[in-house]
Amino acid sequence: MERRSFLKYSLAGSALLSAMPYYTLAGSKNYYPHDRVLLGNTGIEVSRMAMGTGTNGWGGSSNQSRKLGIKGVADLLKAAFDDGITFWDSADQYGTHAHLKEALKLIDREKIVILTKTNSTTYKDVKADMDRILIEIGSPRLDIVLLHCVTDKNWNTKMKGAMDALSEAKEAGIIKAHGVSCHSLQALETAADEPWVEVDLARYNPAGAQMDASVPVVKKVLERMKKNGKAIIGMKLYGAGELVHRKDECLQFQMDAGFIDAFTLGIENIDQLRDIQKRLPEVISRT
Repeated sequence: MERRSFLKYSLAGSALLSAMPYYTLAGSKNYYPHDRVLLGNTGIEVSRMAMGTGTNGWGGSSNQSRKLGIKGVADLLKAAFDDGITFWDSADQYGTHAHLKEALKLIDREKIVILTKTNSTTYKDVKADMDRILIEIGSPRLDIVLLHCVTDKNWNTKMKGAMDALSEAKEAGIIKAHGVSCHSLQALETAADEPWVEVDLARYNPAGAQMDASVPVVKKVLERMKKNGKAIIGMKLYGAGELVHRKDECLQFQMDAGFIDAFTLGIENIDQLRDIQKRLPEVISRT
């Protein structure tokens, strides 16, 4: 991140902070969306927050693609990048790969971490998805690819071919890490113990809204998952919109969890981007 952007969000006039690397400092009470963090054991460095492009994402579109169009999403991603947010969250289901491609015309690909997801469940279909997605995004490689919306308890046996396709892609250097996005407690339980899973996208918020089970139950599973060495990215922070009146509490909940490496938030406009940039460090400071 550029030094002027760092100073913009640091303590004014602090010579000590401005001279240090741009990581969250040990003992620091503040967190920022643009903090640099390591994603579990993957070796991948990301911004603490990912720019989610799939709010109400289904059928190959999302609020972002429907409301902003290709150029609008690209401009929003560029605005976030200028403030140090370098993690993008996409999926086949959202239809936003072309939007990422447009943004990459404005940004050096090597400075961005791209996560996307496939709904395919077989070796052949995942291989075909990978070839197509690389073209859609306009990149010779991706960073993280997840099997999307997994619900079956036995997904790791029934979808072995899909897993093998992503393992081969990693061996070939096409992706850096693979994993799942779970949408049931049974699938989450399996992911927690499945060695193949390197990254998990998990629904987590203080009210249990749009989650796989109650907060205490999901917390125990995610703690086990983290203990097993997997990276965890929090999603549904605001419960798919049900908790927007409790934003501060939701953000505090994520930061206090202890097992969340990063989080994704569906940003639809510049005002929402500015809100999270201002809100996150203020929430932590107050508490």
